[in-house]
Amino acid sequence: MRIEKLSIVEVRQLIKDSSSEELRILLDLVKLDSRKGVRRLYNIILGRLKKEEDRLKKKELLLREERMLWGMGYEKVGGLDEAGRGPLAGPVVAACVVFSPGTYIDGIDDSKKLSPARRNRLFDIIMDKALAVGVGRVDAQEIDRINILNATRRAMEEAVAKCYPDLDFLLVDAMEGDFSVSYKSLVKGDANSHSIAAASIIAKVTRDREMLKFDKEYPEYGFDSHKGYGTKSHIETIKEIGLCPIHRRTFTGKLVKD
Repeated sequence: MRIEKLSIVEVRQLIKDSSSEELRILLDLVKLDSRKGVRRLYNIILGRLKKEEDRLKKKELLLREERMLWGMGYEKVGGLDEAGRGPLAGPVVAACVVFSPGTYIDGIDDSKKLSPARRNRLFDIIMDKALAVGVGRVDAQEIDRINILNATRRAMEEAVAKCYPDLDFLLVDAMEGDFSVSYKSLVKGDANSHSIAAASIIAKVTRDREMLKFDKEYPEYGFDSHKGYGTKSHIETIKEIGLCPIHRRTFTGKLVKD
């Protein structure tokens, strides 16, 4: 590879278009180039290589549990997570996502670490690439009747049931349940499992979209911004005008007498 006859702009483009292996070669060439402008590109290459190294480490981390299970003969490994255990209003939603062995979607992560726009883009990719996706939900009235822990389990069990028969083993984000399939509960599973992280995205986006619909029914509460969580503005609104039908009475009893 010869770069001495390339302009700085052309070297920049070459860096942009190069693979990791090619970038390692460019690193030495740029360092030895007589032009200061080219030598300044050294740190840009280092940054690109570091970013790729981090991406591969993330992939290795997220697929560690799945690869172990695939190696044991479980082909249809699902991830299970929920969204909405803590809000003052709206449902709790769970999602189960099953991928074929070897499937990996670059950019998947714990849904809380992703912007709404990125979650929405990944939602469509997951739905397209997944072998099976199941979603379960329990509304506010049922949460009040059976409590949030039992409601979360019910939503999760419903999500899992919708993935049969495309499910051999389940990875769950820190929850026990009656899933009628072998499973493993992982602490911080959405940061340590590709399939759980995917499920966290499906659950979060599904719930957020439902809360946007509720915002049109009850616009005074601002559900479009806080999605039912106990923000200062949400609590102030509840104290001022009271509760609406999707509020969880067992969560809001100290705020207002309904």
